[in-house]
Amino acid sequence: MRKQTIQSAVFDVATQVREVEDVIETALAEMAELQGRMVRARAAAGIATATGHDAFQHLGNALQGLIAARGGIASCHGALVDAQRHIPGVRTTSFGDAQECPKTAVADLRIVA
Repeated sequence: MRKQTIQSAVFDVATQVREVEDVIETALAEMAELQGRMVRARAAAGIATATGHDAFQHLGNALQGLIAARGGIASCHGALVDAQRHIPGVRTTSFGDAQECPKTAVADLRIVA
């Protein structure tokens, strides 16, 4: 029972880490899209590049922060993989060679008579 509880908790953490990674990636893509829209809007309005530059600079700073967060969650993921080696019953670090870490690690096992 304890082993199952530990495995479930580890799976929940692994799943959440992947979700956070995906959310950050999505946010990066959305911010890049926003930058493009801002450039196109300025060009469509025919205004000087200095107009709205402060907003563009703030977006750039936010983007840099999100890139740092992306690196931080990647480091967290790596540290969790290392920590996993010390948890009895969950020492397996990968399944196959398709990805570094699987999105899901659920096996559908059935007893067949």
